[in-house]
Amino acid sequence: MKTTWKPHEKHGELTERSDLPDSVFAFPDKRKEPLTDARHVRNALARFDQVEGVTDGERDLAFANILAAARHYDVEVSETDWHQLGKP
Repeated sequence: MKTTWKPHEKHGELTERSDLPDSVFAFPDKRKEPLTDARHVRNALARFDQVEGVTDGERDLAFANILAAARHYDVEVSETDWHQLGKP
């Protein structure tokens, strides 16, 4: 799956969520789960099954975006599919 995620390096106290481009979100159309650093990537993985109002197709894209961000921020991801995330 082709990802839409792109790194966003502008950080600081003045950076608001509304200032972030769609390309930094795991779910870009819904602007859910920003992936701006390693901490946010880990959080997106941990909360993946809690995201509501998205389709399986959007989850496919989000997982691909999370993997791309994880590679960029050097976050280890053992799961190979989003169905492996969340509660067993």
